[in-house]
Amino acid sequence: MMDWALAGITLVAVGIVCRRLLHFDEPPADKTTSVLRWERESIYQPIALEVETQTAILGVSLDEALGARRAGNCENARRLVRLAVCQWERLANSVTLLLKTLNANLPSTRAIPPMRSMRRDHFRSRTMAEFVQMRDLLDQLVFRSKVRFQGHLGILERAVEALSSDLREACASVETLADEHAPMWGCLDPAFYDFDLIIKETLLSFRAFLLALPDSALGDFARDLKVVTSHSVRTKPTLAVHAVAGNPGETTSGGLNP
Repeated sequence: MMDWALAGITLVAVGIVCRRLLHFDEPPADKTTSVLRWERESIYQPIALEVETQTAILGVSLDEALGARRAGNCENARRLVRLAVCQWERLANSVTLLLKTLNANLPSTRAIPPMRSMRRDHFRSRTMAEFVQMRDLLDQLVFRSKVRFQGHLGILERAVEALSSDLREACASVETLADEHAPMWGCLDPAFYDFDLIIKETLLSFRAFLLALPDSALGDFARDLKVVTSHSVRTKPTLAVHAVAGNPGETTSGGLNP
């Protein structure tokens, strides 16, 4: 009897220690914790607007290509798809650069807020099923928030690469197969849908990263982010490094190119 009691007490003690080590006893985060202060918002907004602008351009390009095909103008549809693929590659490059920059600056952060799970039924393409399973495995086996976040960034980066590779292969089929047999036309919509979700997950990760970045590292991080907007589709990025340590009123915003 004493052995059972001792084992029970030991189990409870181990459970308490594990809860404290894994921060399970911490109160749920208040909604206000996701609100960025102005100096962090001035870093986040220009990147988010750049990525969202490029995503909107890609969506319009793909819609025009599909619309031309539905209208029976297959040759024009092919040309429009080629233009859309170029825009996809440009956007994929921007998202990949952002993810790499987050990963490179990860050692400067404090504890990263937990990221929401990516559900398999949220995606439409076969490619994403594998990456959602990888994320599930990461959630089960990794407990340290920073290591888990690093793995999450890696999964997002590989997902961008895989979706882009699938699109290239599908578009190559247009050049070798008759239009009605080309698999590209059936994969454009689900591929873009999943790509858009990955982009949203990337921006959520970017926001979580900024919440965990100390004030002393903001300036260096903002300078590193310039590579993302080096070929901006906007007239002038709002990424003002001087605003991190200066006057909030000095931050300016750009608009779309006329």
